[in-house]
Amino acid sequence: MPGLETSLVARRCLTFATGLVECLCFAGAVFGWASLVFVLKQEGYFSSLCVNATGVNSTQVLDCSRQDEQFSLVFTIASFMNNFLTLPNGFLFDRFGTTAARLFGIFLYTTGTLMVAFSTSVLPSLLFPALSLLAVGGILFLMTNMQVGNLFGSRRSTIITLYNGAFDSSSALFLVIKLLYESGVSLRASFLFLSACSGVHLLRTFFLLPRNFIPYPLPDRYTYGLTCSKSETVSSEVAANGNAQTAIEEAPLNKDVPVKQVKSFRECLLSRFFAWHLLWLSVMQLRHYLFIGTLNPMLQRLTAGESSLVSQYTNAFAITQLCGVLCAPWNGLIMDRHKGKPRPAGESEQEADLRASVLSLFLTALQCLLFSVCASTPYLPLQYLTFILQVLNRSFLYGGNAAFISVAFPSCHFGKLYGFILALSAVFSLLQYPCFALVKGPLNGDPLYVNVGLTLLTLLAFIHPLSIYLHCRRVSSQRAKSKAISASSQSL
Repeated sequence: MPGLETSLVARRCLTFATGLVECLCFAGAVFGWASLVFVLKQEGYFSSLCVNATGVNSTQVLDCSRQDEQFSLVFTIASFMNNFLTLPNGFLFDRFGTTAARLFGIFLYTTGTLMVAFSTSVLPSLLFPALSLLAVGGILFLMTNMQVGNLFGSRRSTIITLYNGAFDSSSALFLVIKLLYESGVSLRASFLFLSACSGVHLLRTFFLLPRNFIPYPLPDRYTYGLTCSKSETVSSEVAANGNAQTAIEEAPLNKDVPVKQVKSFRECLLSRFFAWHLLWLSVMQLRHYLFIGTLNPMLQRLTAGESSLVSQYTNAFAITQLCGVLCAPWNGLIMDRHKGKPRPAGESEQEADLRASVLSLFLTALQCLLFSVCASTPYLPLQYLTFILQVLNRSFLYGGNAAFISVAFPSCHFGKLYGFILALSAVFSLLQYPCFALVKGPLNGDPLYVNVGLTLLTLLAFIHPLSIYLHCRRVSSQRAKSKAISASSQSL
């Protein structure tokens, strides 16, 4: 039926396009914090914490270090909630399906935007729950959209990676709000508009997404949405197969893996792969979070407080974030470079995927090291390069995280492991606030020692790709020995 097929293709393309816009314009807005801080300072948020102090040559200067601490604390809590609550949100998504998870996410996101809209310099404490709600609601948008890749078969991984890149680029939303503010549009008006956009999210939830999940592999003539009367029929047909239903519910976003004896969830958590991967993610994520959370005070220090220069560099940082959607697919190409090529005799697809991941993991760690070195160098023009390395590395980091979990562990544990590793890394990321307090307190505003310490900490990320490389070499050696013994036995 050509008419039906055309309708299905059109609906799937519309679902993909609107999902990309949703991730690009809303999901990761909280990571554009530096742009919003500039506006909030202009509005006088936490300005009561600024005090007069004696500067060089006994001159009077305004010390706003306590104000910066409060802004850093707001972002620390929001970034922690963004990752830590991924675990319960993953279980919510797995248990109740797409519609319930998205309704909850829309509620959180809308509440967060309304709180920012009605916060004032007299009531700045509303920023603490508001940014956390924006972060958690945004990650639910991303989580429920990644399954859209299942609609496109062979392009599935590319679309999932693209959505993660769009999530990174959405931090530029706060740049738009900053530019509008400088053009005369109030902060309240901008956030009220974002609240009104929840109506679009609701329409998309009911008409362009399934009530439960998009299965993989996709059944013939699969339909979804309120206008599709066959949607429930297809779902029930898929549910008729118990094994297929279990796979869909537990791992709707992972590659199809043959049903065989697999490791338990506990075995995966206690594995060497999981431990090194957690360290790899945590140390680099901490470096990124501390950089984003302290960007404004860093620029204030490097520009000697010149507002126009701070605004210029803040804009440059936010603009580079738009490139995340372009950088993210590169990592996918590295991971998939072996696809379609003949594998060595006896090598499984998982072993080939692990071998291909070594280069991706190594390049991500190398990018973070270079980014950290540039960020630690107190030379203002160099920060343009820092911004480029930051967005490139952040795109590789989160795309590589999801890709490695999907190839290294059984697909039935993907959702739980993905949420668990983000939750644990979120606990580690709480170190950003003590680091900031250390700089503002005992170190008297000099971040050199903290930056050097974080750069050295980044070196630990290289352990992970090295361990995977050694594992692949060991497996390859064992396979060669087995082949030689087999050949020897046959000759005898």
